[in-house]
Formats: sequence, C-alpha cells, structure tokens
Amino acid sequence: MRAVLVRSPGGPEALELAEVPDPEPGPGEVLLDVVAAGVNRADLMQREGRYPPPPGASGVLGLEVSGTVAALGEGVEDSTELRVGDAACALLAGGGYAERVVAPAGQVMPVPAGLDLVDAAALPEVAATVWSTVFMSAGLRPGEVLLVHGGASGVGTMAVQLARQAGAVVAVTAGSERKLRACADLGASVLVDYSRQDFVEEVRAATGGRGADVVLDVVGGPYLERNLQVLATGGRLVQVGMQGGRRGELDLGLMTSKRLSLLGATLRARPVDGPDGKAAICASVVEHVWPLVAEGTVRPVVSERVAVPRGTSAAAADAVRRAHADLEAGAHVGKVLLVWERSVA
Repeated sequence: MRAVLVRSPGGPEALELAEVPDPEPGPGEVLLDVVAAGVNRADLMQREGRYPPPPGASGVLGLEVSGTVAALGEGVEDSTELRVGDAACALLAGGGYAERVVAPAGQVMPVPAGLDLVDAAALPEVAATVWSTVFMSAGLRPGEVLLVHGGASGVGTMAVQLARQAGAVVAVTAGSERKLRACADLGASVLVDYSRQDFVEEVRAATGGRGADVVLDVVGGPYLERNLQVLATGGRLVQVGMQGGRRGELDLGLMTSKRLSLLGATLRARPVDGPDGKAAICASVVEHVWPLVAEGTVRPVVSERVAVPRGTSAAAADAVRRAHADLEAGAHVGKVLLVWERSVA
C-alpha cells in the first residue's frame, strides 16, 4: 500500500510517499481501506519532530480516516456490529495517511446516515475532541455561554454547532471578517476579531458583564490570564491546544475567588479502554452527535479536499505537501482532507 512517511523532521517538503507493507488486524482490531484522511495541526507538529506518536502507535501521520471495513481481527465480530464492507470512520493514534490502516474496534464508528464517505473523514477528531471536553468534562448546559478560540478551525466549527444545538450561546474569536461570517452562519452570536478587539471586553459586554461559562482554548500560555478574566463565576477553562506556547501565569487568587476549573485534555495518548478512554468517547459520540449529523443540524465543515494522485510520483507527494502548507497558512475554514485516488486493478 501507499503511505506518507517523514524520514527526517522538517517542513512540508519532508513528506514522502512510499510503498509499505499492508497492516494486518490483530485481536480486537479492524482493518480499513482508507478513502480519505483528515489533516490536523498535530500532524504538522509530528512532521516537525515536535509531537512523536505514543508508544506502540504507527509512525505514519494521520489521526482520523474514513473508508470501508476490509477485515476484522479476532473477537471483533462477536463484540460489535461491524461487518466487512461497512462504511466507517475511525479515530486513530497514528497511521491515517495510508491506503489501509488498523484501528481498535472501539474507535471505529459507522458513518452517519446520509453523509458522504469522504467528508466523514472530517468528523472523528473534532467530534471526539469537542464532545469529550465541552460536554463530558466541562458539562456545558443550555443557556450557558461558550467561548471558542479559533472558531473557524475544524474543532471550532464543530464546537459552535454542537453548543448551539445544546441551547448554549456561542462566542468565537477569529482573525478575519470572512472567518467570523462563517462562524455566524454556523450559529455563533458573539463575534470577536482577535486582531483588533479584546475578547475579554467583547464577551463581557455581550453578556452584561457576566462573561463565559466555558472557554475552549487552543492557544495556550498567552491567553491563560485573559481566559480566567473572561470566565464567569463557576466557569470552566478547557485547554485542548498550545499553539501559542505551553506556559502562562496563573492567578490563583482569581481562580479561587471565582471558583474556576481548569481542565486539560488530549485524545491521542488516552488509553482505548476505561471510563474516559477513547472507546467510551467514541461510543458517546455515536450516541449523541451522530443523530444530529444524520438529521443535518450538525455537519463537518470541509474547506479543501486534496486529491492524492495514483502511484508514488512527485505529483502525489506534492499533493500531500500542499495540504500541509494550506493548513499552515491558516486561511481555511473547517477541515482539510486528503483523498486517495486508487490504482486501477
């Protein structure tokens, strides 16, 4: 099969296409013929050598895919409803930039009814991230205010939609009028251009001085102090990224006086099993999020579908590199996908 490899860390030029052995499903695993793979910031960091895969995970990039079930490992048929030929999508610890991938059965999910198989690759990472943090951990409730930093990102566009469906008021930050309009179209009602506005002032003004009940942040250190300032009493800060840096100053007095909670979360390194493992998160996503996707009230927002031509030519490698460069440029709204063009048998 073809797979995308990084032989030495670097920019998009470090990505190469090569022929590698097909994976085989072990006990409790599912083999998927991959149709499309989501491109995530974690992939860019791994390419640069700043985010190695967890022990035992594939060194091939890619944390989410869609495709069809090709084979079931020992014990899978008896424990799930998955069958060979089913359309499915999967949350991965690695290995998604390939024509075939194995995944734990608990992280393989059916494609929501009516959703295009390619676009289903845009769902696993963002749906699992938002559902596990904003809802399972932070417990966002109807009538509360959610502030989403990077509202036009893949995670952001999913958070806006799910929060609106839950009856919350949604505020977002983004860096352009185009991105803010896209967030408004998805249901955000408080729009902050971080390049010229202060989100603390804007959110407080929009909420009568109260602030946000939950903040979903991907920036990290530079935003920590202001995130605490914008939170209402009893508010919850959910940290899912550190694009701006790992360290910030924490005002414990502010945190205790407002009874704030700081919740850190990551998906990739979580165990598969356990009450907060990836299998439990995926099961909850299928139960609560997939019906909304099937009825069309929530949808994956796809900015770009990059076709990877057949073979391992320079053109095929260039397509993958372009997908990474486009994500790095930051002009996208929603997700960037890699779509495999198959060789003729």
